[in-house]
Amino acid sequence: MRLPSRRALQAGLLACFSFVGLFAQTDGDRMRAASEALRSSKFAEALQILQPAVQQSPGNKQLWMLQGLAYLGEKKKREALASFRSALKISPDYLPALEGAAQIEFDAGSKAAVPLLEHVLRLKPDDPTSHAMLAVLASKQGDCATAIQHFEKSGALTSSQPTALQQEGFCLLKLKQLDRAVAVFEHALELNSGDTRSRSQLAAVQLMADKPKGAVRTLAPLLQANPPDAKVLRLAASAYEASGDTPEAVRTLRKAIVTDPRNTDLYLDFANLSMDHQSFPVGIEMINSGLKLQPESAPLYLARGILYVQLARYDEAEADFDKANALDPAGSLGSVAQGLEAVQINDPDRALVTVRAKLAKKPNDPYLLYLQADVLAQKGTEPGSPEFQAALRSAKRAVTLQPSLTAARDVLAKLYLQAGQTQLAIEQCRKALETDPKDQTAVYHLIQGLRKTETKSEIPGLLKRLAELRAESSRQEIERNRYKLVQDNAPGPSAQP
Repeated sequence: MRLPSRRALQAGLLACFSFVGLFAQTDGDRMRAASEALRSSKFAEALQILQPAVQQSPGNKQLWMLQGLAYLGEKKKREALASFRSALKISPDYLPALEGAAQIEFDAGSKAAVPLLEHVLRLKPDDPTSHAMLAVLASKQGDCATAIQHFEKSGALTSSQPTALQQEGFCLLKLKQLDRAVAVFEHALELNSGDTRSRSQLAAVQLMADKPKGAVRTLAPLLQANPPDAKVLRLAASAYEASGDTPEAVRTLRKAIVTDPRNTDLYLDFANLSMDHQSFPVGIEMINSGLKLQPESAPLYLARGILYVQLARYDEAEADFDKANALDPAGSLGSVAQGLEAVQINDPDRALVTVRAKLAKKPNDPYLLYLQADVLAQKGTEPGSPEFQAALRSAKRAVTLQPSLTAARDVLAKLYLQAGQTQLAIEQCRKALETDPKDQTAVYHLIQGLRKTETKSEIPGLLKRLAELRAESSRQEIERNRYKLVQDNAPGPSAQP
């Protein structure tokens, strides 16, 4: 994002002319020459004049400031910053040097700009540029409460720029101030009505703010595009459904699927729509179409399994859940070793080294013990093998240290199932569900365990429970996707005024 700069060079030149009379008593000729060189953008020439002058008068803040301007003109920002900071050591409240240093730090995206800008505001409380810069920096750091305060005080400086408005609107979203966010994104679109990204952002925010009819109106121009955009169609389908126009939602979603037939999310949206209106066979038919194109898609098997449950086709539902779990044990119904960047399912050996290195320092950390067990389990260790026994010991230890750690109980139940210790697995599942009734992994493992016993009467109810939990997760994912649509189109962290 570009904000109008302070034009520090021009301001410095004005200051330069103001001080020529002061220098005339000692070194007036050289200062006049330096001033003329700066005014003519002859920065190298100005430096040749100013460098010896600074050496002769190191306590003169104006000389340091002018040298900083000359370096800035030469695009030597490090030297310019050093000169401005030298001026500030002499006079901490020297505004031209404060502003020059703040601009350089800000352009670099440095947190060091913050105290400089706050200092400027102590001297000039209503300075819109400083407020705008602080707003951008706070937004970049995720401090949206502070960012909004500064956006409000930056006035027309940011309200006339779509990118700044998008940052402000995104912060308002994070603060759950949805109506204000809608107003800000509306203003951003008014400034650039032809921007597809801004229009999609506004529609997504309107949906989040429960203004679906407004979202439909916002998207109307984009729906005329040829060829159509599947993402826009998906958003429009959600808007139509939320506004009560289900037939148009179905038509639009079908059009989106035709446009992008390998987009799994579109099929999942259709399945959710079918669930909401109890059109389960129609949803299954659409998922079948998706599976013909993507036969290894775990989310599609999960979605179809949920629809089968609604029709009491429990055997087919179980088969689909098993297939989904086999295709993606970490991302469908299985546990995921979250919270540690190095724990990557595609590189379990590296993950194990990382976890064990941390365990060497914290041997009784229940989460690390759980991670070790989970990574070993993901490697597909055979029951009875040393690695399997290590996973079992690690999971047991994690549960002992922290009984409420449901993820550890999930891994332990999985290991017990693999070892044929069904009753122990069932026990872990039930304890996990006591702590977290929405633990989908525990429900699934409990179904697996009960299948191996004589007590199968619980299974239909558990399948329904699992289907409900998955449907709830799917709805939450739709909401997250709307938020992500706005976030992904927001200015990146490298954007600068």
